[in-house]
Amino acid sequence: MTYTDLYKSGELLVRIRKAYGRLAACDLCPHDCGINRIKGERGICEAGLKPKIASANLHRGEEPPISGTRGSGTIFLSGCSLKCVFCQNFPISQFGNGSEMSTVDLAARMLKLQKQRVHNINFVTPTHYLPQILAALWLAIPQGFSLPIVWNSSGYEKVDALQLLDGVVAVYLPDMKYSDEDAATEISSAPGYCRINRAAVTEMLRQVGHLQLDDEGIAAQGLIIRHLVLPEEKAGSTASLEWIAQNLGRETHIALMSQYFPAHLAANMPGMKRRVQVDEYERVVDSLENAGLENGWVQDHEDD
Repeated sequence: MTYTDLYKSGELLVRIRKAYGRLAACDLCPHDCGINRIKGERGICEAGLKPKIASANLHRGEEPPISGTRGSGTIFLSGCSLKCVFCQNFPISQFGNGSEMSTVDLAARMLKLQKQRVHNINFVTPTHYLPQILAALWLAIPQGFSLPIVWNSSGYEKVDALQLLDGVVAVYLPDMKYSDEDAATEISSAPGYCRINRAAVTEMLRQVGHLQLDDEGIAAQGLIIRHLVLPEEKAGSTASLEWIAQNLGRETHIALMSQYFPAHLAANMPGMKRRVQVDEYERVVDSLENAGLENGWVQDHEDD
């Protein structure tokens, strides 16, 4: 089942109505703010009724199967359901930089990127704008939109919300940030993150399966999990990698990231004031190998 099939059958419109219905007492993310976004009320993510976009451009800095040779059509949405003290995109995620637009305009951005011959449309931090993205897709399809959709998220997602995306999203690109609930709450204001995140990525895998590439080596469908190594093992990296191997399968693709630096408010939090050291990252690479996770990408990392 593809989003074109869902459009033709009328199921996509049914899902759009269900999704917008949730905005009246918003429960799209695990915070369950219960505010009426249709009337302009704003919760933790600061999102209103209209989608707010920080940028929509060709991007070449994603994982190789996402960026490919022609780039990914990356749409950065403003706001976020997390409050990570170290967020490198904090002007967008925490300060809300960007412009509100109609779903008609969002559909036009998607079509414009398609004309630039990008490999996919990559929605970054999209969870709180799920209804609006579905609506924009519904508007874009009859105008010839046909690219795979990448859902590039924090992984702090509700299973029943993700089910509205079944058949719509081709590639899920979630974070798995923590294996410790206290760290998730302290660093990202995300209570219940581990339990919620693990249920979410399990649902994502059910929908799209493990990563499949086309003849050009571009992601056609599947799951890629990102994990950012934090100083002093605050992310609980080894436990997360072991859980992935045991519960999702050793064929799961992992992007193991080393680029942490104390952005935003991190310099004010003990243990978060410095970059990740080489030996810290290499220990996590060893954990990746020990878990039998051989698919994916690690980064070159050097101390400052």
